[in-house]
Amino acid sequence: MSDLPKLDDEQLRQLAQQSRAIGEDCNCITADASGWISLPLSLPEQQLQDIGTLLQDPYVEPTFAEYHPAATRYESAQAPVAPRHFPYNRCNAARCAQCGRLYLRYTEAGGYFVDRRIRALNDPELVRDPT
Repeated sequence: MSDLPKLDDEQLRQLAQQSRAIGEDCNCITADASGWISLPLSLPEQQLQDIGTLLQDPYVEPTFAEYHPAATRYESAQAPVAPRHFPYNRCNAARCAQCGRLYLRYTEAGGYFVDRRIRALNDPELVRDPT
């Protein structure tokens, strides 16, 4: 069980605003993570430090239902960050140890693979979720 603080929608918006304001160059932005991508080789996993979680209850299986009200897709840069929907409901928020940018990340596990995925958290207007 994680000791990470649970983040609500407003906290996510604030983190996205902070991340958007960072202008310095860093290896964490060499790959476009505006939509979900596999963790790029240019970004070592240990460079990301978890600061919070979107997982509400570790004893309840989160839904696999996605939220795409504007016909976006999972990998779309304009897809909403919907904390109570897949894959956000399985994410941690992580900060780049070098520049401070923020990312959402989770592990996709299939029958024969494990894929660590990330998405930049830098657009507060995308954080929305129906209740």
